[in-house]
Amino acid sequence: MNRKIILAAVTAAVLTMTGCANTGTGMSDTQRNTAIGTGVGALAGAAISAATGGKAGVGALAGAAVGGIGTYIWSNNMEKQKREMEAATQGTGVQVSQTHDNQLKLDIPSDISFDTGRYDIKGNFAPILDRFAEGLRNNPNTQVRIVGHTDSTGTDAINNPLSLHRAESTRNYLTARGVNGSRIQVEGRGSMQPIATNDTAEGRGRNRRVEIFVGEPQQAR
Repeated sequence: MNRKIILAAVTAAVLTMTGCANTGTGMSDTQRNTAIGTGVGALAGAAISAATGGKAGVGALAGAAVGGIGTYIWSNNMEKQKREMEAATQGTGVQVSQTHDNQLKLDIPSDISFDTGRYDIKGNFAPILDRFAEGLRNNPNTQVRIVGHTDSTGTDAINNPLSLHRAESTRNYLTARGVNGSRIQVEGRGSMQPIATNDTAEGRGRNRRVEIFVGEPQQAR
């Protein structure tokens, strides 16, 4: 019976926090993501503990710690870099966001980044990367992951290396502007992770993209 009470209480807390997070009542992105992550973690911890016959309270606290802390932290420097990139990309179509695990994400569509079938950086992508490189130089503790994508036109034999070459071109541009290449990981996903239908020209344009993730690792204490 105690397990049911604890689970019900944690569930109610998660729903309350999620509801508050969605109302936009003065919560920042960081507070919103941490509240949701902590609540979901607590619920998972309590559920696992109850299912295994352990102490639900301990499980909830452990789950909350995992959900709230995660792998990355969202520092003042990360928030500053996000605001700078939002200003630098305003009106360009680049999407700048904070992920639920506290990474800064830039989603760059093909009409800005690369022409169809090519991996040389376009002129209107360069100023965005210049500003981005400046932010990375000012935040040397961050790690970067660049992921290239294509639409489904063509074969994997073409798309897979093309997506990787696009990520590599982006990395090379950043390193040429003083960013340490050891901080940057590159990946090519080909057409494996579409975000829109490949049945229309608009959808294919959205799928041809580069995603850049920046994370500040949690420091060991």
